[in-house]
Amino acid sequence: MEDELFARARAQVAPGAVHVPDWLSAPHQRELLDACREWARPPAGLRTVRTPQGGTMTARQVCLGWHWYPYAYARTVVDGDHSPVKPFPSWLGELGRRAVTDALGPQAADGLSYDVALINFYDADARMGMHRDADERAGAPVVSLSLGDTCVFRFGNTETRTKPYTDVELRSGDLFVFGGESRLAYHGVPRVHPGTGPARLGLTGRLNVTLRVSGF
Repeated sequence: MEDELFARARAQVAPGAVHVPDWLSAPHQRELLDACREWARPPAGLRTVRTPQGGTMTARQVCLGWHWYPYAYARTVVDGDHSPVKPFPSWLGELGRRAVTDALGPQAADGLSYDVALINFYDADARMGMHRDADERAGAPVVSLSLGDTCVFRFGNTETRTKPYTDVELRSGDLFVFGGESRLAYHGVPRVHPGTGPARLGLTGRLNVTLRVSGF
């Protein structure tokens, strides 16, 4: 993929939803991966998320700032080891504001104060069903950063989990931001392509770092 003839172009997938390929440089991907590995360590580390219906999510997760569990937030890992959630670092908030500025413009980033990160790890068999990020009290844009293996990211509409939707290929280093009219759009990951991440990164699988403003 690194020897493609033409660079991939940024695209507006829906109103307020923008895909920016290769937004994170190789060194910045490495720095973010190193941070994710530290965050994944216990206590309050990487866990399997269980739904109220008794099922489990195939992507494993760790949270920063506020702990998300279906379908609420807490200050401790209430569905895990009950440890206090890891703090949300200020540099990650700055990264989120810069991402919104680059994707949606400086006005969209004005006054934003990101305080939540959900970090999902996908192995070769992991998926994420269509869902909305609707447990926050703020309507700030959601920032999504990809590391490792390429995935199919399905971005839908605000009314239903079914069509119409658009499938976007997200590779390591890609940025996807959605806000405004698309803030509550359904989205998911129906497929991960194993072994497609950059070898230099040294990551088997896919990490998705999602930044949100809680409004709490």
